[in-house]
Amino acid sequence: MLDFVRIACAVPAVKVGDVKKNAADICGFIEKADLQKVDILLFPELALTGYSCGDLFFQDALHHAVKDGLRQICRCSGEHPDMAVVVGLPVSVGGKLLNCAALIARGEVAGIVPKVHIPGNEKRWFSSGAELENLWLEPGQIGLTASEDYWGIPVCAKQLFRLAGDTVVGIEICEDLMTPMAVSSSLSVAGAEVILNLAASNEVAGKHRFRRDLVKYQSASSSCVYAFCSAGYTESTADLVYSGHSMIGENGSILAESENGILSDYMLVQDCDLGRVRADRRRRQYFGVAGDGKEYKINEPYGDALRSDGSLYPLRKLPFVPSNKAERDARCLEIFNIQVAGLKQRLNTIRANAVLGISGGLDSTLALLVAVEAMRQLGRPLTDVYGVTMPCFGTSDRTYNNSWELMKKLGISSKEISIKNAVTLHFADIGHDINVHNGTYENSQARERTQILMDYASVVGGIVVGTGDLSELALGWCTYNGDHMSMYGVNGSIPKTLIRWMIEAIAQLPDFVAAKDVLMDILDTPISPELLPPDAQGKIAQKTEDLVGPYALHDFFLYYALRYGFTPTKIYTLACRAFEGDFDGETIKKWLKNFYRRFFTQQFKRNCQPDGVKVGSVGLGPRGDWQMPSDAAARIWLDEAEEL
Repeated sequence: MLDFVRIACAVPAVKVGDVKKNAADICGFIEKADLQKVDILLFPELALTGYSCGDLFFQDALHHAVKDGLRQICRCSGEHPDMAVVVGLPVSVGGKLLNCAALIARGEVAGIVPKVHIPGNEKRWFSSGAELENLWLEPGQIGLTASEDYWGIPVCAKQLFRLAGDTVVGIEICEDLMTPMAVSSSLSVAGAEVILNLAASNEVAGKHRFRRDLVKYQSASSSCVYAFCSAGYTESTADLVYSGHSMIGENGSILAESENGILSDYMLVQDCDLGRVRADRRRRQYFGVAGDGKEYKINEPYGDALRSDGSLYPLRKLPFVPSNKAERDARCLEIFNIQVAGLKQRLNTIRANAVLGISGGLDSTLALLVAVEAMRQLGRPLTDVYGVTMPCFGTSDRTYNNSWELMKKLGISSKEISIKNAVTLHFADIGHDINVHNGTYENSQARERTQILMDYASVVGGIVVGTGDLSELALGWCTYNGDHMSMYGVNGSIPKTLIRWMIEAIAQLPDFVAAKDVLMDILDTPISPELLPPDAQGKIAQKTEDLVGPYALHDFFLYYALRYGFTPTKIYTLACRAFEGDFDGETIKKWLKNFYRRFFTQQFKRNCQPDGVKVGSVGLGPRGDWQMPSDAAARIWLDEAEEL
C-alpha cells in the first residue's frame, strides 16, 4: 500500500445565479477528474450558486434551483463512484441560512459542513454553523430521495469523513482558516489527515502570498495535506475581483499551485503522500481524537482503496539536497553555521585545540573548514587547528598533494606522519601477511591513524574532531575504534550527497577564497578510503561506491526509511521512479537489500559514536535521534525486499 491520495481543485467559470449552468459545469469537472483517477475533487465556496449572489440568497427560486442542481451532481457522482466530491452551496436550516460544503460520494450526500466564522460582509445573509451539533436533515429537505439505508444527512462543523484507504478528511470554509483558532487545527487534532478548504478569496495586492503562507503554515503545524480552492474571476466584479487561487500543500510544502494571475475554468491535480503525514503524526503524538472524540461525527461514505499510484507526486533523486541553487547554497551555509556553533562551544568549554586527520577527501575537508571557521570566530589563531596527513599504502599523489595544499592555504598547523612502518610492524606482531589485502589489512591502517590522532591530541592539548558522515554511519562504512571514533564529530548528521555541495558553497565565502582552487579539485576526486594500493598510474584504485553502492541510492533509502519509516516496497517504488534512466529495478533492489543488511548489522557502531551536532531531520545519534538494539533482526525488511 503506497498511501497516496490524488486531489483535484476545480475552479469553474461560474455564472452568478445560474445554478443550472453551474451544476452542469461541476458535472463536467467530475467526469474529467474521474478520467484522471482523482480520489477527492474540491470546488470553491458556494460554487453551485456563485459566491457573490448578494440578496439573491434570499430568493426561494435560487434555493429551488440549488436542490435541482444538487440532485444533478449526485446523479453524476453515482456514475463515478470511486471519487468524493465536495461542493459549496447555501443550505436553509431551521430558519437560518448557512454557507455550506456538501461531501458527495457514490451518488449520496454523506454530510454537510457549515461555515463557522462569518466575515462581516456575509453576515447580511449567512449565520454561523458553530452551534450546530446534533442536526440531521432528511434528504427530502434538500431535494434528494433517500435510499433504504440512507435516512439522514448530518449538518455539523464538527464532523470528519473516512474515505477509501482509511483517509480521514475534514472540511473548513474560507474564513475558518483565517482566524486565531483555525477550524482545521481542531479537525486535525481530532484525526483529519486531509483538510479541504472551499474559499472565495478576493484579490488585493499582497494577498496571494498571504494565502500561500497560511496554507504552508497550516499544513506544517497540523501535519496534514491541505487543499485550498478559491472562486475565480467570473464572480461578480462590482466591488471585488476573486482570485481563482488554488493550491495543495503537505507538511509545510506547497506541492502544486495555480499559476500567478486571476484565473477561472481550470483544474489543479496533485498526488499527496499520506505516508508522510502519518509518519510525522506518529512522532508528534498529539493527533488522533480530540477529548473523548464524542463531539466529532465520523462519516464513512465508502471504503475501497484509493486510486492514486503516486505518479504525480514530485520526487527528487537527492532528497537531502535542495534542487534550487539559491536555496541549496542557503541551506548549506545554514548547516555550516550550525556545525561551527557546535564545535566552537565544545572547544571554548574545554579550552582545547582542534586536531584532524586530513586525507584530501570530502569528509575531512568539510570538517577542517568547520574547525577553521570555529577557531576564527573564537578569535584564536588558526594555528590552533592541527591537521595531520598520514600517508600509507593506498595514498594517491592527488589526495596527498591536496591535503598539503589545503592545510597550507588555510594557514593551520600541519604535520605529516607516515604510518607505513608502524602498520608493517603491526602486521608482523599479529601475524598478518602484508600481501593479503583483506579487512585486517584495511582496518589496521584506519586504527593506526586514529591512535596517532588521539595521542597527538594529547601532545598539543587538543581534541580529535571526527570527520565521518551520516551515510557512512548508516552503512557502518567505518572501522570500529578507527575512523569511527573521535572526541567530537561535526559531520555525523550530514549525508554524503550533501557534503560536496556544502564544500562548493563554503568555497565561495571570502574567508576561504585562497583555498578555492584546491577545494574544487577535492570535489572532483573519487570517493575512496584509500586503504588499498593505487593503480599502476598512481591513481585511486579503491572506490567506495563500487563496494557499498551508489551514495545517491543509499541516501535516498536512508531518507525514506528513517524520516518516514516507509516499507521496502514503497521505497523501492519511489526509487525506481526517481532514478528511472539511471538504474534499473534489479540494481536498485540489489543495493536496497544491501542497505538494510548493513544498516541492521552495523548498529553497534552507532550505539557508541561520539557526541556530534545534529543539523537536519534525519540523524543517527544514539542519545536523541535513533535508538535501536544492536542485535535487532532485519528479517522482515529483507524478506519484503527479496520479494520485490
